[in-house]
Amino acid sequence: MLSYRFGDFVLDNDRRELRRGAESVNVEPQVFDVLVHLLANRHRVVTKDELLAAVWKGRIVSESTLSSRINAARTAVGDSGEDQRLIKTLARKGFRFVGDVLEVPSASVAAESAISGPGIRVVAEGSVPHLPSILVVPFVNLGADADQDYFADGMTAEIVIALSRIRWLSVSAGGSVVDAAPAAHESGARYVLEGSVRKARGRIRIIAQLIEATSGTHLWADRFEGRLKDAFDLQDKVALSVAGVIEPALEAAEMRRSARARANDPTTYDLYLRALADHLSFEKDRVLRALELLGQALDREPYYAQALSVAAWCHVQIDTYGWTSDDAKNRREGLALAHRALQVADDDPAVIGRAAFVVGRFGDDIDGAVALIDRSLQLNPGFAGGWHVSGWLRLFAGYPDLAIEHFGNSMRLASRGRRMETLTGIGLGHLLSRRFDEAISVLRVSLEQFPHFAQTYRYLASAYVHSGQVDEARRIVTRLREITPMVVPAALPFRNPDHCELLLSGLRIATKEDSRPLD
Repeated sequence: MLSYRFGDFVLDNDRRELRRGAESVNVEPQVFDVLVHLLANRHRVVTKDELLAAVWKGRIVSESTLSSRINAARTAVGDSGEDQRLIKTLARKGFRFVGDVLEVPSASVAAESAISGPGIRVVAEGSVPHLPSILVVPFVNLGADADQDYFADGMTAEIVIALSRIRWLSVSAGGSVVDAAPAAHESGARYVLEGSVRKARGRIRIIAQLIEATSGTHLWADRFEGRLKDAFDLQDKVALSVAGVIEPALEAAEMRRSARARANDPTTYDLYLRALADHLSFEKDRVLRALELLGQALDREPYYAQALSVAAWCHVQIDTYGWTSDDAKNRREGLALAHRALQVADDDPAVIGRAAFVVGRFGDDIDGAVALIDRSLQLNPGFAGGWHVSGWLRLFAGYPDLAIEHFGNSMRLASRGRRMETLTGIGLGHLLSRRFDEAISVLRVSLEQFPHFAQTYRYLASAYVHSGQVDEARRIVTRLREITPMVVPAALPFRNPDHCELLLSGLRIATKEDSRPLD
């Protein structure tokens, strides 16, 4: 039987006991059962009818009874109806447990309990300190038809659910468009998402905007349109799109906030954010600084899953550019960090996604890496970064056309994000499928957008050779050598030997190591 850890709490299923640290928390049996059901089904919304069936076994009870048990469950875990940090009420939908949870065998929980004395605190591995928070204000129906209020309410609920899949973000719902600022202040939310719905001539227009609560700065805004008869499909589409675009917008806002604050006394979370700003810089000094900052964060919080996964990704950068004298050691360290991240990842799609890429790049189990990214996308289908990683893993596994499809999903979901690496992946997909002209066209666009990504040069040089443009290939290699002396990678992650040979044969001719003509 499984038990659950969250924050300072352990819910022990075998003993039917809720503990905070070493102390037992008194809860009624029905309250305990409510907690168990919400924890076991935390990946989705649990309806009132489902809770009634699970806890009261079909007996008729009043809504006030259910409400009282929910309130008691919140009180037991240090939550409240105002905060709703752990147990969310989703209007007309039901309830959902949204805190970070680690599933553990009940036997191991019992063993820890046996050796824990007074004052010994059981720490929830994988907990993330200082979660940023967002308040989702109910969307407003701007149409004359009050019957469309249900759609505005449903839109709000779907967005709350989609945002709740971002595990480093605390999501709450409430307030109104009029009192959004005080509601955000009261709840402690750093960001506010608000929007409106308007129906006209058989079509629906949805507008959403993201605001920084303290300054009132608009961080993002967009509008979505669709046919009224496709209203519920449109809800799903908008919710995924909003979550996909908001995640990188919030990350960027958090990095700016961290740069302004705590300059002399950074928290673990600040250290992580500063590393996050550096780890995708493609600059040696900044990537190494990111690793140093992440090391400091992990010294404070060894089970910080996000920091572990970003540190693992840094080792991929080091490998890509040849910034190490010991390639094998660098890969071992990156792989070890990825496995540590997975041990405490819980259901964080971003952590699983980063770790999946590192496992696919450095490890032997490509099928396991693909299974991990599939799991990440199952948890959050709107995760643009997950589709990006999935594209690369499909390239590694030998499925370039499927990879191009997944890269396309990533670009649609993150239309305002960084696109050059995704374009590089699409170009490589065309190269491995021997569509050399298409590969050259896409890779050149990627290079224009970001001329510091070493992989783009390698793939473009090989594509030029295979299209018969050897002189162009050698010019590309000359530019590549200005970035890194390592033109031909020490190891390739592609499992299809024909794909490896296709890329390497082009690079050998581009570097003048092989003057034989290609077939």
